[in-house]
Amino acid sequence: MKVISTGKLKTTIKVHLKENYPELTFLFFSSMAEAEPYLSEAEVLLTYGEDVNDTHIQKATQLKWIMVLSAGLERMPLQAIKEKKILLTNARGIHRIPMAEYTLSVMLQVARDTKVVLANESSKIWKKKTPIREITGSTIGIIGTGAIGSEIARVAKAFRIKTLGVNRSGHRVEHFDEIYKNDDLLTMLPKCDFVISVLPSTNETMNYFKKEQFLAMKDSGVFINIGRGDTVEEQDLIDALNDNHLAHAVLDVFKNEPLDASHPFWEMDNVTVTPHHSAISDNYQPRAIEIFEHNLLQYQNGMNDFKNVIDPDRGY
Repeated sequence: MKVISTGKLKTTIKVHLKENYPELTFLFFSSMAEAEPYLSEAEVLLTYGEDVNDTHIQKATQLKWIMVLSAGLERMPLQAIKEKKILLTNARGIHRIPMAEYTLSVMLQVARDTKVVLANESSKIWKKKTPIREITGSTIGIIGTGAIGSEIARVAKAFRIKTLGVNRSGHRVEHFDEIYKNDDLLTMLPKCDFVISVLPSTNETMNYFKKEQFLAMKDSGVFINIGRGDTVEEQDLIDALNDNHLAHAVLDVFKNEPLDASHPFWEMDNVTVTPHHSAISDNYQPRAIEIFEHNLLQYQNGMNDFKNVIDPDRGY
């Protein structure tokens, strides 16, 4: 069996896979362009999910399983994968620790007015009086109560934060004080000091946050997006911030990345821009490979207890 990887894996991981699975042939590449001549030989494909298109699926005539070493699937050719009945799994859940740490860190940064403090430091300005508040005892609303959302809620409890969540059915989830259905989002938003989106990119979540949602938030509220950029109608967010219907936005994801230098977000004092790095961690690849190895054992032995199987129709 040939396993082709198009993602840049650490040398230690490559050695580990080759040593522990001598019965398999691993071909490691740094890009799809390098791997493309060998796709017809691949039974298993490891990818970060951003380099695969319909043509690649057609060329990979022996392909049976794709393991996406990330959570995002919006660029995957899901229809072609469905038509060829290829097993599709991803690394959902491996981001929960770094993304929870990112979220709590930016909440603290906004509450402590860190953006202004750092600007003052750079300009050698000694100014003690800045608007500082605490996050302890505040209320957060998390849209998306899966692995990442529930980890954020768990960590938030260290600050005695009240945790509200939104999911499709309104089913209970550990670490959340209250859960709302999608249809009840507008009921929850006015209660939140921080609104955190962990939504994936799907047909259902496109422009999920628009004028109506932003106007429902507290004027003192903070919107944090660590999900996907296309879940937000950006102009509506800009308008809400400019009209003081929202105090601040922390944005790690955008409709078009990298964010263009001319985009208004860069110049707005009440916006914090980060370059889609909330999930980055030195433990990223090892955690993804753990899921791959679990699924590989299932695949090799004809078992069916796969982790993170993706339904191509739903995209998650």
